Amino acid sequence: MPFGCVTLGDKKDYNQPSEVTDRYDLGQVIKTEEFCEIFRAKEKTTGKLYTCKKFLKRDGRKVRKAAKNEIIILKMVKHPNILQLVDVYITRKEYFIFLELATGREVFDWILDQGYYSERDTSNVIRQVLEAVAYLHSLKIVHRNLKLENLVYYNRLKNSKIVISDFHLAKLENGLIKEPCGTPEYLAPEVVGRQRYGRPVDCWAIGVIMYILLSGNPPFYEEADEDDYENHDKNLFRKILAGDYEFDPPYWDDISQAGE
Repeated sequence: MPFGCVTLGDKKDYNQPSEVTDRYDLGQVIKTEEFCEIFRAKEKTTGKLYTCKKFLKRDGRKVRKAAKNEIIILKMVKHPNILQLVDVYITRKEYFIFLELATGREVFDWILDQGYYSERDTSNVIRQVLEAVAYLHSLKIVHRNLKLENLVYYNRLKNSKIVISDFHLAKLENGLIKEPCGTPEYLAPEVVGRQRYGRPVDCWAIGVIMYILLSGNPPFYEEADEDDYENHDKNLFRKILAGDYEFDPPYWDDISQAGE
C-alpha cells in the first residue's frame, strides 16, 4: 500500500484532511498516550482494520519530533515481530500513522492478570523479542523504550506471535547517543548516569523484561510517594547504578538455575 505522504523535510507538500477521511473511517479514540491519540480505523474499500495514531502539531515540538521520528524509523523496518507501518498522511495540523492492527493484549496486561510466566512461556516471548531487536540493531536502530507495555500479542490465538510497538523514541545510532530517555524502571546504568550510550541499552531492558516475566516483579523497585516522585526516581536510579537487585523468595524459589 502506498504511503499517503513521504515528505518530512521543509517542503510544504501536505495532504488534505479529506484524503484521510476518503480512505478510512476513524472510530472512537481507544487510547490516549503521551504524544498521540490512538484510533481503530477501517479502510473503506477493503473493510480491513488498522491502528491509527494521530499526532497534533499544535501540541508542541516534542510531539512533532516524536511523530516524524516514528515515521522515519518504521519506514526502514520490516520484520514479523515488529508492528508494521501501513500508511502515512501529513496534513497542516496533524500526522496520521496507520499501522497493522494487533488484536491481542499487551504482555503487561497478562502479567497483571496471572502474576508471572512459566520459564517456557518466558523463553518464547524473549526469543521473539531478541530476534526483532537483533534485526533493529543490524540496522543500527536503538528502540530505547522496550518494556512490557510495548510488547503485544498480534492476535488472540493461543500461539500468537509477539510484536514490538511504539517507535517514537527509537533512534539511529550514528555515534553514541547523548540524550536520556525511556521508562525509569527499564533504564540501563549508562542512561541513568547520563553517559553516552548505544544499542546495549536495549539488551539491558530485555533483561529487566525477562526478570519481570519470571517473577512478576521488577528487579529495581522503589515505593512511590504520590508527592515525592523526584526522590522516588533518585532512589530507583541509585539501585540501578549499584546493580542492587535480588532473586527474592518466594518469587524465585521455583525458578531453575538456568532461568536465574
